[in-house]
Amino acid sequence: MKPYNQANQTKGEEVREMFDRIAPKYDLLNHTLSAGIDKLWRRRVVRIARRQKPRRILDMATGTGDLALALARSIRDAEILGCDPSEGMLEVAAQKVAERGLSHRIRLEVGSSEELSQLSEGSFDVVTVGFGVRNFDHMERGLQELHRVLRPGGMLIVLEFSNPTNPLIAGLYRWYSHKILPRIGGMISKDRSAYEYLPASVDEFPTPKRFIEILQKIGFREGRSRSLSFGIAHIHTALK
Repeated sequence: MKPYNQANQTKGEEVREMFDRIAPKYDLLNHTLSAGIDKLWRRRVVRIARRQKPRRILDMATGTGDLALALARSIRDAEILGCDPSEGMLEVAAQKVAERGLSHRIRLEVGSSEELSQLSEGSFDVVTVGFGVRNFDHMERGLQELHRVLRPGGMLIVLEFSNPTNPLIAGLYRWYSHKILPRIGGMISKDRSAYEYLPASVDEFPTPKRFIEILQKIGFREGRSRSLSFGIAHIHTALK
């Protein structure tokens, strides 16, 4: 599915346009609508990454840079490349990186997960993706590129929303994400379609079991999914 369902645009083009539009209000809405729990989830990602003792990290779909910044603060020896197709999101990220004095350790580049030809094979110890895989234009192609740029033994860490399996939690989550989130998000960002697309894209995302199967098909090994907050999100990890 696509955010605006325009016949003359690919999903990737529409996603880039969507994030360019909502970039100025993205952080406000993201932290408010999640009640700040997204920060706790990112800390879990950082702890997993830190155990790998990485020197070079690619944060794909870095957005406004929250995960890249958290990684830089916690893993002091690591150099981090934040990559995202949206220039609007990267402008916000660049300002945050500069304000925190981390420009010497975090580099930001415009780029799509499906085409990372500027990056050498096996050049990263860890690749992270926070809430971005479901926005890939071609998911498997994007994951293949992430596999390519990882060194042998390197780790992929994907933080992504999912649908809870508990009926009560699932009902409450679906009501909030499909009824409340689009209304508030649309009112503040002036782009209701974006905040209708985001929860709908979660519905289309593979189950944790299926996602690990996709990673294994691509060539990853030792895939594992960790449930967060009653299954509202998962952290998926796998090794090259």
